[in-house]
Amino acid sequence: MEHINIGLFGYGIVGHGVRHIIEHTKSLNVSIEKICVKQKDKARDLSMDHFTFDKNDLLDNPKVNLIVEVIDDADAAYHIVTEALKKGKNVITANKKMVAEHLEELMLLQFETGAHLLYEASTGGSIPIIRNLEEYYDNDLLLSVHGILNSSTNYVLSRLFVDNLDYDIAIKQAQDLGYAESNPDLDIWGYDALYKLIIMAAHAYGVFAKPSQVFNHGIQNISTYDIQYAREKTWKIKQIATVRKLDDDSITLFVMPQFTDEDDSLSYVHNEYNGLYVEAAFSDKQFFQGKGAGAYPTGSCVISDISASSYDYKYEYKKYLQNKNTITYANDMVMEVYLRYYSKRNLALFEFEEISARFESEEYNYVIGLINLNKLVEMKDQINKADVLLVSTGKYF
Repeated sequence: MEHINIGLFGYGIVGHGVRHIIEHTKSLNVSIEKICVKQKDKARDLSMDHFTFDKNDLLDNPKVNLIVEVIDDADAAYHIVTEALKKGKNVITANKKMVAEHLEELMLLQFETGAHLLYEASTGGSIPIIRNLEEYYDNDLLLSVHGILNSSTNYVLSRLFVDNLDYDIAIKQAQDLGYAESNPDLDIWGYDALYKLIIMAAHAYGVFAKPSQVFNHGIQNISTYDIQYAREKTWKIKQIATVRKLDDDSITLFVMPQFTDEDDSLSYVHNEYNGLYVEAAFSDKQFFQGKGAGAYPTGSCVISDISASSYDYKYEYKKYLQNKNTITYANDMVMEVYLRYYSKRNLALFEFEEISARFESEEYNYVIGLINLNKLVEMKDQINKADVLLVSTGKYF
């Protein structure tokens, strides 16, 4: 096995975790040749001999035979990854936004160059979901993959339901613990989970969806009224990302809050943990759970990819090759939802096919009814700007 000399881009929480794990895993035939960072005046725990500020010191370095990219900037990550692949260097990334927005292009670039790109750490935290979809479920007929993919949101919801904390305090706790960014919007509005879902869908079904095509709705407007309603039913609210088969020719994707009951394992996934169901025609339903944030959970996934890369492992995109031009992305599905609103102007955004329950008061209002996912996608921007909360009941037709 060839010794791996890593060119590491980024030295934040995950970068630190990766270096620490490498130094304490004796079985790895790996060393870090150089670390590329952006901020020149930041205090670091290594001497400056270990760092560079020029990406070409890594990309053009003949000693570096593996690029590991763990930076926050999706655009910069895209340029690093594509340049490295074009130079024939294998790459590992944890940047879910970059991968989700360019996945089909990145797949084709790998086919063209022969270099491989691994990104397990971009999707399920410490849950190895991509490799499972690629290898274990490569020939099983998947019915759905759904679950909690964002640890920041799950931490906040756990504090709301378990500890009765106010929303703002729960957000601050998540930030202090490093589970949420200083600006938590990508997590709370459902975009982080959306990017991860798009990546999973490509490996589960071979379909490449664009973020703008997929409905995502977050918990930014959750209120005590919504928590009270869920508690009265002995339910919890979790932000769930779902890809599910509609028929033999199409699948759909969406991210939104969902009620979970005491029989649902997702109800018991708390704090920074993620949880995923994979439901298949022959292997039935399986449940995965693991930490979704932090230096070591994410770093361990990066290390797993480094180890796999040392054996020349690559994604074969089996479902894409099996289902090419036979399975498409669609949104023609009816779902039952709970909609809490204050203004009737916001209620008018929604075209319900049927309403089974309605409540109105001076403080707040809600309806429960059936709505087509197509309508939600069409009004996605307006819905997410409105002061409403939309929660799936988990019933689809």
